[in-house]
Amino acid sequence: MTVSFVSRTESALTPERLFDLARSVDAHVDSQRGAGERAVGGVTSGLIGEGQEVTWQARHFGLPLRMTSRITALEFPDSFTDEQIRGPFKFFRHVHEFQATATGSIMIDRVEFAAPLGILGRVVEDLVLRRYLQRLIAHRARFLANP
Repeated sequence: MTVSFVSRTESALTPERLFDLARSVDAHVDSQRGAGERAVGGVTSGLIGEGQEVTWQARHFGLPLRMTSRITALEFPDSFTDEQIRGPFKFFRHVHEFQATATGSIMIDRVEFAAPLGILGRVVEDLVLRRYLQRLIAHRARFLANP
């Protein structure tokens, strides 16, 4: 089963600036310091672009995890998509959208994922993963939107 959610974050930044912060490996690492997240392969600093990959290593739920994502679509400054190509999920896609507003911009995060392990994975999705990922994405968005 695929789980999805949407997170919206307002910012005084322009869509162009927020777009670049959202694809900055360095900003991502800074936003996820609590999980000890770091880039260990592929693009490990600077801005990631279409077709490029980054391998993240972090600790979530007390477990060391590694995930490789690829930017599968990028339309500056409107949107980009990253998708897991290796990692803990059966499937993971994150679409980042940016829209101008009268006071700056809004960042819309659309996340879809599925856990492995069949029925056990579905139980974990419902009981833990959805809320955990929603909080993680919202925290990251607030960090980026209010530097």
